[in-house]
Amino acid sequence: MPTPTHVAREALPPPLQHPAVEALLRLALAEDLSPTADWPAIADDPAVGDITSAATLPADLKLEGVIHAKEDGVVAGGPLVEAIAALVAPALRVTLHIADGTYVTAGERIATLAGPGRALLVAERPALNLLGRCSGIATQTRALADLIAGTGATLLDTRKTAPGLRRIDKYAVQQGGGRNHRLGLFDEVLIKENHIAAAGGIEAAIDQVRDAYSDRYPLVVEVQTLEELTSALQRRPTRILLDNMTLGEMKSAVTQARGTTPLEASGNVTRATIRAIAETGVDFISVGALTHSAATLDVSLRLTAG
Repeated sequence: MPTPTHVAREALPPPLQHPAVEALLRLALAEDLSPTADWPAIADDPAVGDITSAATLPADLKLEGVIHAKEDGVVAGGPLVEAIAALVAPALRVTLHIADGTYVTAGERIATLAGPGRALLVAERPALNLLGRCSGIATQTRALADLIAGTGATLLDTRKTAPGLRRIDKYAVQQGGGRNHRLGLFDEVLIKENHIAAAGGIEAAIDQVRDAYSDRYPLVVEVQTLEELTSALQRRPTRILLDNMTLGEMKSAVTQARGTTPLEASGNVTRATIRAIAETGVDFISVGALTHSAATLDVSLRLTAG
């Protein structure tokens, strides 16, 4: 059987169609399998490295497994389950019962996997790990998005993601109703405190960025005081980030900006504070906790003979 070079990428929605995501899926499988097994061997015989299944499951045994939610939450990561299964064995079929972004209650079916038993058990844990993580992030995102509903503020994530999981974590935020901040250091300019200090001030930093790139990238600048806000507003960046300001300072910032430049609140945002922050009139609220501390949604797979 030839190595399935692109099958994982093609099984994913556009936000996840990236070599880094496919590499991550392969790594997730490789963690469970023999370090001496090469990929064609894994594709031909998914029991390589799974010594328990090799001993207890006949090679021709067919199984069916149903993934259930064990608690309430927002599902995200179904396409990752499909991609994992496709990488393990083309004969392993996945039926998604719940679309990503859908709220489920404990006990609901999320997906069914059916096919070669050994392949199914190889795919089980990596699929559940990714599904649980993504669903946990989506659930946390939905909870915070609901708290600011009707205020006009938009919920953003940050780069505080697990190493290697950036695209998957940010996809999960989208499924929970949030929007993505910059993906990395390459797609948006974000002038922070250290850049300002090195450049000799906010206005100088903004001017240097525009000299280098003109309007090629969105330009966001971080400010910590209302005085810095005044300097930033004079240069009309794409957005101004209000870093760790009090509610009173944020209200003053909104008044000062008068709608000329979108404002983003960041720092110490919690479920207890996010509504009040949104009601100051800021346009965006970025929350690192969406991805750096979301609890995994509990999901499980129950097997039946196929």
